[in-house]
Amino acid sequence: MTTTLRPTEPLQHAADGTRSRRYQVCVNSRPVGVVRLGTSPAFGDSVAVLHDLRVDEADRRRGRATVAALAAEEVARGWGCRQVLVTVPADAGPARRLAEALGYVRLSRGMRKRLGDTPPALPDGSRPRPMTPAEYDAWQSYESEGYARDWIERGMPEDVARARSRRDHEELLPRGLDTENTLLTVVEHAGDRVGTLWLALRDEDAFVYGVESDAAHRGRGHGRTLMLVAEAQAIAAGRRLLGLSVFADNFPAERLYESLGYETTRYTFRKRLL
Repeated sequence: MTTTLRPTEPLQHAADGTRSRRYQVCVNSRPVGVVRLGTSPAFGDSVAVLHDLRVDEADRRRGRATVAALAAEEVARGWGCRQVLVTVPADAGPARRLAEALGYVRLSRGMRKRLGDTPPALPDGSRPRPMTPAEYDAWQSYESEGYARDWIERGMPEDVARARSRRDHEELLPRGLDTENTLLTVVEHAGDRVGTLWLALRDEDAFVYGVESDAAHRGRGHGRTLMLVAEAQAIAAGRRLLGLSVFADNFPAERLYESLGYETTRYTFRKRLL
């Protein structure tokens, strides 16, 4: 029996420049599932995103999903894409195992923590304060470069990574320090600056976009303090969920978040298309 993809709509072109298309997964022309493939709004036409892949219950465990995923990769190659991304819920074990079996590697994971009503206490000698305009200028330049480098080191072409960094910072910080529902904080310990925190207050939760201990003060527990500040700020703003995303190879950060009670909600995988 032959498993193929059959388009169910014309190629779609969105206002943000991305394209996408839906397909039926067919076995000898019999529909058994669906696939939705698109290009990435964050990285452009060089990166495909497998938005959806589902096989009907009666046809599972017969290799249909494997063939459908491989066929979707062929479509992506035809579009000129060099990589493909897929995000799966943390509790979707079969989907994770399929991705890994097909050569996808874990890129990042989303995590979140449900907060209580009482802000956590900070270590003695530690205090947060708002970032100053002068500090913001230096931080913004450093943060943008570091963010681009993070993606370059993980296989994104330099021009694509820098374009994403520029676009993300323009969208998330349109008014710099004065951006609504954004808290940019410096944490000091014993009078010395030890790190920075970038927290966004969203409709239903708060999200940590950036947290970093200064190089001279790493390995002394200040990363934990920065996260406690994030929790306190979220609680003070009436948010009871705090989320973040962490790259898969940032093992110290992963261990820190796990020790603070953050739970994984989703995994993002990537695969280079040869």
